[in-house]
Amino acid sequence: MFANSSLVRSDQVQVHPRLAEVVARHLHQTFRRTPSEAGRRAFDNIVECLRRAPFVLDAGCGTGTSTFVLALRHPDRIVLGVDKSAARLAAGLRRIEAGEAPRNARLLRCDLVDFWQLAAAAGLRCEHQYLLYPNPWPKPDQFKRRWHAHPVLRDILKLGGSIEMCTNWGVYADEFAAVFGMIGRSVEHAPLIVAADPLTLFERKYAASGHALWRVIARGADGSQVP
Repeated sequence: MFANSSLVRSDQVQVHPRLAEVVARHLHQTFRRTPSEAGRRAFDNIVECLRRAPFVLDAGCGTGTSTFVLALRHPDRIVLGVDKSAARLAAGLRRIEAGEAPRNARLLRCDLVDFWQLAAAAGLRCEHQYLLYPNPWPKPDQFKRRWHAHPVLRDILKLGGSIEMCTNWGVYADEFAAVFGMIGRSVEHAPLIVAADPLTLFERKYAASGHALWRVIARGADGSQVP
């Protein structure tokens, strides 16, 4: 059955009490993790294409379904879907090879943390970043694995652009909005009404399962004011 997705369960029912402290530390410290060699090789294959003009990033794109929809929404931009799973990307890559995907769509197998680190170091600039239904890491002691509280946040911000996040866990949306409010970004935070043609397979499944969905949009910045 398709409409069988469980609600997010967590002992955390509001914004994590350490969120502001952790985010402030991440913003003022360099993330010293070294990108993997596999990540560097993957990034080297796409970087020159992305230098030509601002691009659109579909972070954690899975099968590439959302990447292709976004490519139609942004026809004058390269839309890059990044995911670390070869299995998830396989279907999308077959569509590209068969000429069944928008010509401005690209898919890249790469760890997202590697990609953000390398893209920020290369001085790339993104026009829009989409984080569509990321893993919520709902246990309270996992909160630093959520993208808005992860050490890579500084590099995400350096990449620039508007950042749009969708989730089926209200606490994640509240935290995401709180973080971008803390750093002075204009934020839209509202329930998401799912269109007849959902953007992602997760969105379709969650909506069919009766989940409440949220969307948070942090309006654009060029990355130049990141500490």
